[in-house]
Amino acid sequence: MIRTFDYVKVPIVDIVNEILVDASKRGASDIHFDPRENNMIIRIRIDGILMDYAEVPNNIRDYLTTRIKTIAKMNITETRLPQDGAIKGNLQGIDLDLRVSSLPVSNGEKIVIRILDYSMSLAGLEQLDFSEKNYKKLLEMINVPNGIILVTGATGSGKSTTVYSILQYLNKPETNIITVEDPIEMDIEGINQVQANSKIGLDFATALRSILRQDPNIIMIGEIRDPETAKIAVRASITGHLVLSTVHTNNSLNTIERMIDMDVQKYLLASALEGVISQKLARRLCPHCKTKRQTTEYEKTIFKAVLNKEITEIYDNEGCEHCNDGFHGRIAIQEVLRINQKIRDALSDNVSKEELRKLVYSADVTTLLQDGLEKVVSGETTFGEILKLIELDDSENVNDKDSSFDLKQAINMSIQANAAQATANDSNATSLPTKQNNFIETL
Repeated sequence: MIRTFDYVKVPIVDIVNEILVDASKRGASDIHFDPRENNMIIRIRIDGILMDYAEVPNNIRDYLTTRIKTIAKMNITETRLPQDGAIKGNLQGIDLDLRVSSLPVSNGEKIVIRILDYSMSLAGLEQLDFSEKNYKKLLEMINVPNGIILVTGATGSGKSTTVYSILQYLNKPETNIITVEDPIEMDIEGINQVQANSKIGLDFATALRSILRQDPNIIMIGEIRDPETAKIAVRASITGHLVLSTVHTNNSLNTIERMIDMDVQKYLLASALEGVISQKLARRLCPHCKTKRQTTEYEKTIFKAVLNKEITEIYDNEGCEHCNDGFHGRIAIQEVLRINQKIRDALSDNVSKEELRKLVYSADVTTLLQDGLEKVVSGETTFGEILKLIELDDSENVNDKDSSFDLKQAINMSIQANAAQATANDSNATSLPTKQNNFIETL
């Protein structure tokens, strides 16, 4: 446990305030209040990792839960149904913007507080860890007059940060930008933001139909969740609007397939889709204590297969008073696909998934694995962090066989992308050594 509180002498109001402020200062993204049989455990998520924070006795936990629900403007008498709330205010000189969720569980009510941090969104696109190549492609995509751009990734992978940064870049006096969100996570001056509310029939699709009659230049949809929203978004993009949205998929190819699964006609998707930005978050190495070490033979082979580079030294985590186990903050790992004419033709011609994969990963794409390993080489994260992202995020069943398959697929996609880039740079480029291919086959 990190903290202990005197629940007898200190008012519960002050304890709740201290928890919120302290968690924010520590850089936590979430606070979990977990009811157990004999007590309540408070945990905080820092750099994507949950850790124990404090313990609350059973005779106090109901008071603590009631206090949180009260300031979040939730119904304190309703304990049988899930609820959502929000907390906005200034505590001890810190501006807090929190989202609160309650869920009935077997031992009481579980409360989770999401701490919204807009510092990265406000910092600008250039601060979002894009490589020079990916940043250039991103700027090309968002400066087109119409089309649809999709930002994809798992929950908590920084999609909203990327979308809001793009919106702020595009936010100019001569541009009419309208968003439909659920919820509105960040208020942006000069942008018209619509809060979706399914309880009164104002869902994404309904809002979009009205937005199209508001003479918009740019439309942002918080998330494409259903076929109706997907179809309207695509049609809006081919009628002269730039559409931004998010989708829960793992990479560029999966995103195209998901849109097709949502009954978007392929010829429309071929015309509308401008690009896909896929991202994940890895823990960032602490600059104060990271240490260099020699690469293992396994790591050398992976670097050679994926990046076609001989890497003999990389950084690893150590741990000091400035960080958590050698890590401080997180870094985005990105894959940016700019749709070219070959991919558009392939979608229209209804090619197979394997053919589409070859086209996608030969379209001058830096894959997630390539981008991640480049950031390992530059000392921003560790080799283990990158492989963990591939194994855990891309695999439904995390075991040796499934993880190896996912790694093999990721390496194959990276090899295709790497070979395409090499061919573009040198018409006499040769294929990767047979030794690497044999290594991949053994995964």
